[in-house]
Amino acid sequence: MGKLYGSREPEVPEATNESISLLQKEDKLEGTLEVSGKFRIESEVKGTVRCKTELIVGNSARIVGEVEAAIVIVAGKVNGNIRGTDRVEILPSGVVEGDVHAPRLVIQLGGVLEGRSHMREQTKPATAGVEQTRPVIAFASQEGADEI
Repeated sequence: MGKLYGSREPEVPEATNESISLLQKEDKLEGTLEVSGKFRIESEVKGTVRCKTELIVGNSARIVGEVEAAIVIVAGKVNGNIRGTDRVEILPSGVVEGDVHAPRLVIQLGGVLEGRSHMREQTKPATAGVEQTRPVIAFASQEGADEI
């Protein structure tokens, strides 16, 4: 190891709420991953991934298993069910083969969902035995609208 010349030790940035942990493309994980902060996956994962805040499934990520987080953003591929307590977003390069459970679901033009979406409220209804649902509003791009 070489020496560091200078009068100070190098500073290591403190973890903040905005810091993101990362599984890189070369990494592989099999089993259960539970994280508390923002997390980005760019690798192959087989198993369950749980994140308390925001989980980003990057372009090169391939997940086979269950995914749970407050916010799930998919740019890669997930083969399994996704549960988002706040929302799930499927980006143009994203592919989900499984069911999505979230109060809000965004699928951008080009994104793929091969499965069902469940968008019921995550909290229990005030009246026992009566389920509350919210209307779903879908927006389509104006591109190619003249061709229809």
